[in-house]
Amino acid sequence: MNSVIIRPALLRCFMRTQRIISELRTHKPLCSDRSSCATEDSKSPKIYTKTGDKGFSSTFTGERRPKEDHIFEALGNTDELSSAIGLAREFCLDKGHIFTDQLDKIQCILQDVGSNIATPQSSARESHRKRTKFSPQTITDLETWIDHFTEELPPLTNFILPSGGKSSAALHLARTICRRAERSVAPIVRSGEADPDVAKFLNRLSDYLFTAARYAAMKETREEKIYRRPE
Repeated sequence: MNSVIIRPALLRCFMRTQRIISELRTHKPLCSDRSSCATEDSKSPKIYTKTGDKGFSSTFTGERRPKEDHIFEALGNTDELSSAIGLAREFCLDKGHIFTDQLDKIQCILQDVGSNIATPQSSARESHRKRTKFSPQTITDLETWIDHFTEELPPLTNFILPSGGKSSAALHLARTICRRAERSVAPIVRSGEADPDVAKFLNRLSDYLFTAARYAAMKETREEKIYRRPE
């Protein structure tokens, strides 16, 4: 029988996500008592809660807001971005690219982005802020990765169209979704409701995805299409 190896970083990411989802649904602290946890976990939770049937949803702080609220718009865009990166990652895995671990980490960080966005500072308690604090180190990591790719890439002298093989094109698609996520997060940050480093991370992430797309095309020896003015 083949064994399945789960990397500790991915396991921590998964467990953190499950805890946040649970708290968002119940608005109660997760139990610390082992016996009470065992009782509550005896039944598998249903995937549907019916709490949003009337067009409202909850922030991490417990506020009920319309689903079209700017916070949920930003959360949806961030979730879509993570899905797009996940798809690009599958193409990159098929081609043996060595930077897929970076994409794993980015998807985990996007969960932290969502946690911060879902915690409006105007209604957050100190306990909320501590649990959803966003680390600026993530921005430094992106810049380091970008610099590494750039050292190997040829100079950019033309406008690049999304191309260069499936891995590259999928990363370009994720880049455009990242720009939309950034646009939807910007007003939340400007209003003081989210950490400014969240917006900085998304801004730098789009640069990373662009550079990674070019790097993937180069490693696969696939031609990137350049812009030419139609005659």
